[in-house]
Amino acid sequence: MAEVVKMPKMSDTMTEGVLAKWHKKVGDKVKSGDVLAEIETDKATMDFESYQDGTLLYIGVEEGSAVPVDAVIAVLGNEGEDYKAALTQDSGAEKKEEKPAEAAAPAKAEKPTEDKKPAATAAPKVDLSSIPATVIRMPALSDTMTEGVIEKWNFKVGDKVKSDDSLADVATDKATMEVVGYEAGTLLYIGPKEGEAAPVNGIIAIVGKEGTDITPLLQDTADAPAAAPAEEAAPKAETATAEAEPAASSTADDSRVKASPLARKIAKDKGINLNDVKGSAEGGRIIKKDVEEYKPSAKPAAAPASTEAPATATAPAAKAPITLPTYTGEEKFTERAVTQMRKAISRRLSESLFTAPHFYVTMSIDMDQAIAARTRINDVAPVKISFNDFVLKACAVALKQHPAINSSFLGDKIRTNEHIHIGVAVAVDEGLLVPVIKFADGKSLSHISVEVKDFAGKAKSKKLQPAEMEGSTFTISNLGMFGVDEFTAIINTPNACILAVSGIQQVPVVKNGAVVPGNVMKVTLSCDHRVVDGATGAAFLQTLKSLLEEPVRLLI
Repeated sequence: MAEVVKMPKMSDTMTEGVLAKWHKKVGDKVKSGDVLAEIETDKATMDFESYQDGTLLYIGVEEGSAVPVDAVIAVLGNEGEDYKAALTQDSGAEKKEEKPAEAAAPAKAEKPTEDKKPAATAAPKVDLSSIPATVIRMPALSDTMTEGVIEKWNFKVGDKVKSDDSLADVATDKATMEVVGYEAGTLLYIGPKEGEAAPVNGIIAIVGKEGTDITPLLQDTADAPAAAPAEEAAPKAETATAEAEPAASSTADDSRVKASPLARKIAKDKGINLNDVKGSAEGGRIIKKDVEEYKPSAKPAAAPASTEAPATATAPAAKAPITLPTYTGEEKFTERAVTQMRKAISRRLSESLFTAPHFYVTMSIDMDQAIAARTRINDVAPVKISFNDFVLKACAVALKQHPAINSSFLGDKIRTNEHIHIGVAVAVDEGLLVPVIKFADGKSLSHISVEVKDFAGKAKSKKLQPAEMEGSTFTISNLGMFGVDEFTAIINTPNACILAVSGIQQVPVVKNGAVVPGNVMKVTLSCDHRVVDGATGAAFLQTLKSLLEEPVRLLI
């Protein structure tokens, strides 16, 4: 009989898995113990073995796809057997729930027609292009703007406005800017009042012929076009009536020149007079591109000096405005899918930070004696001992003296662990793994060193097993190898504390009343305030400090 194969739960925190690779294909013979596939969990990529014999009749998940735990991924059975019955049986409960919904659909369609109300006659569509008025909408004055607040109206309903008049001052999410209507006529309608907000592309005003019925324009808001970027949106202008104006000199006031707000800002920053810039948008309006492409050399040459002026005149020469070269870059980015490991890290750290009330205690430790002890030990030890090994061993000894640090908050009770399992955070390409050194207090420095190196190698090659990453009672995160001065870490739940270890810095220290060179390492203990109080955390760090400053005590 055909049997379905479901996505297994391969770790205590796994909610879904990614089918990294199939080792069998449909039609292949499978024996119990054969590797069916490789599955990427939130902690590692693991082999998934078959627990039954048969022929692989069906594969339901493509390589690279993620599926939740207990979802069907394959069907095994006898060769030629109909596997669809097994799939139907597994999803029978879902189909039973769907059937009543499907049956209800025709029932609605068979209702007597006399119960139905006659459809309302659609009102005839008004040709909006024939209305002698133009809708003024809230422009997108920045790339992040979603709405604008009308700070001030410069005109009131009934006023005559010109195409280059500033209708209102609008406060965006970045600055207060002018809104120009670019239409001449009578202000027939004002939407939001001063102090009120309007969404981007929402109607804020209507300009047109005096006495025009604007009701159809207001009723047509659902068909409003999407807002265009402020620097690109060119207003519709009556080109037939546009009057060509002679080019103004570079010293003339350019406040009345038609230009987008962004173009005006760039011109102001670069010291460019907009009278000298030729607009490429409709009606000669200047946009961002015109200002960026403008070259100062294009300015008209200065008129020759008057021959009537005395030859000895020493009038100071006018300084040319300082112009910076235009640098145009290309905005680029890459995106990658969030891996199962990164999903688990983000979920668990968010739960920890926003559930456990963190507080932090920092202490400086004199590492002179630890440096000397490490040098002497490495002369005779079978393996090289690192400073991280010293810190781990010291933490294990200190936890024995401060069991409150070796605790967990379990909702209605606090568990104090008598055993000491220390997790060591290891950075890998896709995130962070935390293998656990179990019963660390009973292990020597050499034993700890070998175990940490072995776990680090497995973590980087994705060979860590779930059992090797479970059960920690305390965690250490060490960034000392990166020369970090000081940092804080987020608690690795259900632990009550995590120790952040920084690099050893050579700094001046005071010893016996004299300033001498010293080697100082800062450590920061992150504590769950539901379990640990400030004095308890400080006492633990005092013990840790004394052990590392006199490392011979670690050998007792």
